[in-house]
Amino acid sequence: MFKVLFWCLMIYLAYRFLFELVIPVSRTASQLKRKMAEMQEQQMFQQQHARQTPPQNQSETGSRPGKETRRDDYIDFEEIK
Repeated sequence: MFKVLFWCLMIYLAYRFLFELVIPVSRTASQLKRKMAEMQEQQMFQQQHARQTPPQNQSETGSRPGKETRRDDYIDFEEIK
């Protein structure tokens, strides 16, 4: 009688251990590996794309080396005591 209860309890604990700890951890690990592989693939694609595109000229970005800044772009700072 006690052996049957003991084995039922052991089977129940093994079942809970398996389905509440081992399987979820293995699923999470496989999802993590898949996401890491996707991120690495995306990073490699971005690096390859960056190598293929030529750098833009400074005149296209709007910043010119000899351009004067306008005085009204700045706000004067007054110290309050």
